[in-house]
Amino acid sequence: MKNYLFLAFAILFEILGTTALKYSEQFTRLTFSIVTVLAYAAAFYFLSLTLKTIPVGIAYAIWSGVGILLITLIGILAFKQTPDLPAIIGLILIIAGVVIINLFSKTASH
Repeated sequence: MKNYLFLAFAILFEILGTTALKYSEQFTRLTFSIVTVLAYAAAFYFLSLTLKTIPVGIAYAIWSGVGILLITLIGILAFKQTPDLPAIIGLILIIAGVVIINLFSKTASH
């Protein structure tokens, strides 16, 4: 179970890094640029810890899928970026994929 906690930290740091990246304005704002680099480093560190017990494809699918969903929500709330219908459908398919992997894949349970 600890491995999924590490995966959650990896996702949270990736979200922080991506949000800070937006605020860094192409790395022209030093504070946000530093937060971006440190958050991504922490995200990859925690992701690496999950790979001790979760297969790389499964961990990456969860990490990227949940990350895409959360950063989209941040984009909507913080940056007023409204996804169109194809984007919403794509997000639903990503969520469905992550749910299917976690509920039904025997690979995910190793």
